[in-house]
Parts: sequence; structure tokens; C-alpha cells
Amino acid sequence: MSEEAQVELEARLAEQEEFEPSAEFVEQANVSDPEIYDEFEENWPECWERAADLIDWDDDYDTVLDDSNPPFYEWFTGGKLNASYNCLDRHVENGDKNRVAIKWEGEHGTTRTYTYQDLYREVNEFAAALRELGVEEDDVVTLYMPMIPELPIAMLACARIGAPHSVVFAGFSAEALATRMNSANSEFLVTCDGYYRRGDPLDHLDKANEGLDGVDHGVEATVVVDRLGDDGFGHDLRGNQHGWDDLLADHTGDRVDPVQRDAEDMLFLMYTSGTTGQPKGVKHTTGGYLSYAAWTSHAVLDIEKEDTYWCSADIGWITGHSYIVYGPLALGTTTVMYEGTPDFPNRDRLWEIIEKYSVDIFYTAPTAIRAFMKWGSRFPEQHDLSSLRLLGTVGEPINPRAWKWYYKHIGNEDCPIVDTWWQTETGGMMVTTLPGVGKMKPGSAGPPLPGIDAQIVDTGGKEVEAGRAGYLTVNKPWPGMLRTLYKNDERFVQEYWQEYSDTDSDDSDDWVYFPEDGAKVDDDGYITVLGRVDDVINVSGHRLGTMEIESAIVGVEGVAEAAVVGANHDLKGEAVYAYVITEDGHDGDDDLRGRIIEGVEDAIGPIARPEEVVFTPELPKTRSGKIMRRLLEDVANGDELGNTSTLRNPDVVEDIQQKVQQQQRT
Repeated sequence: MSEEAQVELEARLAEQEEFEPSAEFVEQANVSDPEIYDEFEENWPECWERAADLIDWDDDYDTVLDDSNPPFYEWFTGGKLNASYNCLDRHVENGDKNRVAIKWEGEHGTTRTYTYQDLYREVNEFAAALRELGVEEDDVVTLYMPMIPELPIAMLACARIGAPHSVVFAGFSAEALATRMNSANSEFLVTCDGYYRRGDPLDHLDKANEGLDGVDHGVEATVVVDRLGDDGFGHDLRGNQHGWDDLLADHTGDRVDPVQRDAEDMLFLMYTSGTTGQPKGVKHTTGGYLSYAAWTSHAVLDIEKEDTYWCSADIGWITGHSYIVYGPLALGTTTVMYEGTPDFPNRDRLWEIIEKYSVDIFYTAPTAIRAFMKWGSRFPEQHDLSSLRLLGTVGEPINPRAWKWYYKHIGNEDCPIVDTWWQTETGGMMVTTLPGVGKMKPGSAGPPLPGIDAQIVDTGGKEVEAGRAGYLTVNKPWPGMLRTLYKNDERFVQEYWQEYSDTDSDDSDDWVYFPEDGAKVDDDGYITVLGRVDDVINVSGHRLGTMEIESAIVGVEGVAEAAVVGANHDLKGEAVYAYVITEDGHDGDDDLRGRIIEGVEDAIGPIARPEEVVFTPELPKTRSGKIMRRLLEDVANGDELGNTSTLRNPDVVEDIQQKVQQQQRT
């Protein structure tokens, strides 16, 4: 292509606002009939039988939706099933035992491949081991593990015996582990000795042991995977700790019948950040969650069992649960797992893996895409990416420029992109295009999925006009939804639900799910998500509660008060800015700054590390004593300051502004 033609092509792409899927893609898509939206609306809630039909039931359900006690909705009541059976046994029984289930790529290039038969065998053996250790049905088993195959194996083993799992992101601190085990009253832990990050072995067991020391109740047993081998740190296992390999050797060939679970029985807990500083234990159940993960994987990600599919998320987050483990394996496809980072040993690592495994579908985060853009197109251009059929994004809104770069340089202007909005609490995708049906608009996630009643409303609950900003709400329940917060129904209702009285209807008051995201909608019904409206920061697609970070900072000796906000960041989306008041006799110096950063990393993990720590004698507060975080965000972003007339100390804002500008220059 000539240089002039290349320039013309780039200009056309930059100006284009809508993109259509190719005729070839539409022809092969799992869902390609635009009437599906009307069908779901006219046949709601029975429309969700489509999702339930994607999985096998031991006993058929009696009712699709029980809405007799809102907002405590129940789905597929009366139905019995097992998630592990649906992800393993039925594929083995249906003649797909030799199909690859997991392709795992270690950071140093070591690989492991598990067929469905392999996975079935090892899940059964570990399920038998868990039972021998004393795990019973409904016991919560905590999994504190990196991206190694033993993590999904442990998840499916727990599901097999009816024991809910609670996965804790391996990058979280020992204190975070202890907090989550205490909250779940979990007496069992599965972890590993360590793992690799950017070529170096990390000591994970030392951190896990520190967390175990902070558990308030007795811990019955810990299982430790030997990931590092000769690179290990020479740990001796404690008295109630057992090696993974030894346990499996003791149970070689064992088979465990999958425990029949009620559709509303808990499948797993997933802790997510809350505005009070205490993580929330989101409860997902077996029937509704699994069917919704399978249906969205089928309809949005267009997964077929013949595909090789790769979601680059970490299983420690909900995206990995739904779209690395449960959704893909329920559909019987091949799912790729990668242990390392996108730029080790080189910045073409992900494209190398896509070429190596002929990946058909790639699902990643805008944070990663912005990094790819910064590194340059020469890295993907070194590899054959022609196997790709569909691209996806998840975790945060993607700006149009990054969307178009992804479309051009990774998808060769031939792969549809699904820009998906959803949450830990929703269990699966909620707002996005169906790739075989709708046009794509860069920067806009798309319309609500069929059967999802998402609206943009004002503070009174009335829908706003097209183009105006409002609050994103979901006005009908959906199968993948959280059922409650673990042992905290009151907080569940308080944090997520609002009751509106519809004076224009004969119906009773409506319960509306409020995900605390701002958004706008256009004339075509496409929703653009604008960001959080609560005290949660979205760092690289990971939600972090400001209260949790502030609590960690205030716990550092010498700190009197702290306020944390999110600031715009080219790569992370948002970065943590901490404004700190020191105690009398303590200086705001580099030593204290270092201890604050260390304190946050110890309490939460490196993901929450403050980008800037700004020392100030005061924080901007209203006359009632409320910190004006909005102004602190303006300062961090270099924006024009909003109204300061309501402050009791307006002069402090200018002082903070000068300090931030000085730090950003150095």
C-alpha cells in the first residue's frame, strides 16, 4: 500500500462513527436475527429458557423466575444440577473427551494442555482429596492462587462436591486474604508456593501464611501447589498443610459423583470493593449464574466448541470466573490461560500466543489496549493474527481512538468488537452489541442485551432524553444477578436497590437495580458508560474502594487523615491519588510517603499503589465537614476547579493544586 493510500485509510477510519459486521461473520454467528430483541421482550421472563437450555439439569425447574419477594429474586426454582458436571462430565460422555479444554502458557514458555478427559480426571481426584480433608457441602473453600491450571481445577472440584469457592486475587495482600477468610468463615485454603512475574519467582506461600495467621477462627487445612520447583523458597509445610501433588497421588483414579445442587444454592463468593471500606461478599448461585455465563459466551462472544478462545483477564476477578472458566467450559470449547504479563519477555508476547494457538476470539481490557497502542503497531505486525474472528473489551469504557486502533491493528478491520459493560454483581455481560446483529459505535458499549431492561434515568427515576447524562439502572431481574451479599441482606438492599413508585401504572412499586455508573443513551438506544458515581476507583479495570485505601493510609503511623480519589491515567484508566494530613510532629517527607505506599500495598496489594501522595495541612471540606472529593479529582486531573463557595476553607484548594502540579512536573 502506498504512503498516500495509508494516510487516506487512517483518515477514513478516524472519521468513521459506525461499523457493520461483515456478511461472512453474520452468516456464521450464533445469533444473527435482529428479532431476538423483540422475542425476548414479548416472551419475558420465559425467554431465559434459552439460557437454561444450554446446560444440563438433573431435575427440571418448575418456574423460570420467582419474583414474589423482590429484590430477592430466584431463578429456575426447583431445578437441580451440578456446575462441574456441566463443564466436564457431559462433554466426556458426549464424545468430546479428547478435545482440549485448557491450554496453559507459563511466563517462561512452559506449557500444559488438558483435554476434557484430563481435566475430568484431575478434578475428580482433587474433589476426593478435599473430602478427605473434611470439606463438606456448603463449606466455603478459599482459593488464593495465580493463573495456574490448578486454580480452575480447584474451582471445579469445589463445585463438584457442593462447596462454594471464594477466589482471592493472588496480587492481594495477606491482610486482604485474612479479611475475606474471616468474612466467609472459611476454614480451608488452597494456595501455592509461588509464581513468576516478569521472570522472577515470587514467594506466595509466605504471604499466604501471614494471612492465615490473621484468620480469627481455626483453619482446618491448607493445600499448597508446588509451582516453582527448584526455584522455590524452601518452605516447610505446617502441620495442617498438604502438598497438592501428594494429595492427588493418594487419590489417583478416584471418582466423585457430582453433588446435586439446587438452582439457588451458592456456587461461589466473589469479594468486591465497597464504599464502606469492607469488601462485599457477592453471592452467585448455580443455576442462574451458570446458564447466564453460558448464554452470554454463546451469544456475545460467539463461542463454538471448535474454537480456541482467550480471555486475558485473571481468574481472581469475575471476568475470569465467567469467561475463562464457567462460560467457555460449559460450552465445551478450548480456553487459553496465560500466567504472565503482556510485555514479558517482549512486548509482542500476547500476539505470539495468539499466533501459536491460532486463537479465534480474544477478550481483553482497554488498559491493555492503550498499552499496546503506546508500544506501537510493529509488535502485532510481527505475527500472523489472521485466525482471529472476534475481539472484545471488558473492565472499563474504551475510548474511540483505542477502539479503532484495536479494530485496525489487531482485527485487520475484519473482526467485530464487542465492548461489554457488566459487573461482579451482574455475573455476566449486560450492555453490548450482539456481534452478528448490531452495528458497532466506537466508545459506546451498545444497547442492552436481549431481555435486559437497562435505562438511563435522572435522580427521580425518570428516563432522560437522548444525549443527556444520567444514572444507569436495570429495571428487571436477570439470571446471572447476585442473590445477596454474604450474610448481609440488609446491605444488599441498601447498596444496590431503589424502590420507585410508578404512579402511571397499576403495578406495585418497582425495584430497580442501581449499579452506580453514570451513562448516556443515543437515539438508537446505544449506551455510553461515563464512569462511576460512587467512591470506587477503576484501576486497570479493577474496582478499588476509596474507603479501603483510606483506611490503609490512616493506619500508617504519622497520618492523621486521608482522602483518596481517582485521576485520569493514560494506561490504567484511573490512578490512585492520596491527599494526606500528617499528625503533629511528623513531616510529610519521602520516608512517610514510602511508608504510606508500603502500607497500602500490604493492606490491599500493589494494584492499589498510590500514583501520587500529596501532603496538605487541610482537606477541602464543606461547612458540615464533608470532604469535597470532586475538587480533589479536578486538581489531580488538572481540570478547571468547580464551585468552591460551599467550602469552609476554599484557600486550601489552591495550595493543594500547586503541590500537585509541582509533583507532576518532577
